[in-house]
Amino acid sequence: MGHIEANKTLSATPEALWAVVSDPQTWDKWFSIHERWIDEPPATLAPGSKLVAKIMMLGMANKIEWVVESVDAPNKLVLGGTGMAGVKVQFSFDITAGAEGTNFSVSGDFEGALIKGALGKAVEKDGLTQLDKTLTQLDALATAA
Repeated sequence: MGHIEANKTLSATPEALWAVVSDPQTWDKWFSIHERWIDEPPATLAPGSKLVAKIMMLGMANKIEWVVESVDAPNKLVLGGTGMAGVKVQFSFDITAGAEGTNFSVSGDFEGALIKGALGKAVEKDGLTQLDKTLTQLDALATAA
């Protein structure tokens, strides 16, 4: 199993960050692994909501069928997903007000027959790079909103 996580203090307010994270129509602008929706996503995310997306990691496309596992507005969103070749993923986005900005953390877990050994390490390395890009893009988008 692969695991990635990143924590960063962002300048956007918790409410602005939540507005972006909880709106699937913004994901292509900040969530760097998200390429596009295959099926139209629901307007509002609620536990059990299903979203089908094309993602890119390591330059390879995968279709992920996301299910919203939990929503604690405006603090936490947890998504679980299943992709091609039995790949399973879980992402958690946590937002907390801080003394000098908003603390934002994201973590992701990946498992499956293909996510082992050298490929598993490559997925983790690429995932960490993607998370850094994601947090920068998210802060810029939420601050501009």
